[in-house]
This record gives sequence, C-alpha cells and structure tokens, in this order.
Amino acid sequence: MKKNVLLIGVDSSLAKWLQEKLRASAPDVQGRAELSEGLEDLMRGTANSLMLELGGGETPVPSDSVIRCGKLFIDMKSRRVLQENKEISLTPKEFDILYFLARNRGEVFTKEQIYRAVWENDYLLDDSNIMAFIRKLRKKIEPNPDAPEYILTIWGIGYKFNDTL
Repeated sequence: MKKNVLLIGVDSSLAKWLQEKLRASAPDVQGRAELSEGLEDLMRGTANSLMLELGGGETPVPSDSVIRCGKLFIDMKSRRVLQENKEISLTPKEFDILYFLARNRGEVFTKEQIYRAVWENDYLLDDSNIMAFIRKLRKKIEPNPDAPEYILTIWGIGYKFNDTL
C-alpha cells in the first residue's frame, strides 16, 4: 500500500481550537489522548511536528502482518526477517527502520522523517546515525550492499524502499 507523508503547518490558534474540540466533543476512541497531548506539545514548543497515522475504523487494515518484497519476508508480529528461508538477525531499531520503509514502499523519506517515525523519544538526531543504520541494514539484507536493491538512496533527499520488487 502506497502512503504519502504530508507536512502541514498550523498556527497556534488552529492547534488550540483542535485541542478544545477534542476535549469537548471527540468520541472516546484510541489515540484521542495522544493527539491532545501532541497538540499541547506543539503549542508549548516541546515538539515542532506531529505525525498521524490512520488505523482501525473504516480504514482497511491488512490482517496479514507479513510484507513480501522480492526474496525478503518481513513479519511484524514475530519481528522476524527471512531471506530465501534464512532468518536475518536485526537489532530492534534496524527492524523498525526496515519495516517502516517496506510498509511505505516507493515513498521517499528524509533522514529526519525516518528518525521521527522510528524513535519514540528524543535521541541524538544526526544524519550519520540514520546513515549508519541504513549501512548496517544493507550489509544484512542486500545481496550486494554496494549496489542496493531494497533500500535505495535518493541523492540529496534521503531513502526509499524499492517499489518494483
């Protein structure tokens, strides 16, 4: 499934209005409290962006948690990666980065977008950190890490997972 990541700027008055509407009349559903907290963080200046993802409700959610890309199988439930029936050992963050990119096949992400999607709390955001994780991932999953087939570099922007596999 192809997904777009949009960055929409909002001013503090709109964020405050959204937060008030959430408190006053939003249904009691999963994510309500987190959205309210996120808006509050934006207004306080402790966060400068907020990433939302639709899930549940009328949005179709695949029952199968396995992503197949060429000879690579990524299973979110078991957090296992198989290539030609051989398990590839990944660290938790390597798995999270791989799953995020594979789930959003074909979409180009900056290093900062990858960082914000994968790290839940503050961590030193440094381009070289993401580059190091990508390099390690490529050594583990790519047949030829110097000519990657799965995780592609989009020069001057960031990375994407190959959507032609």
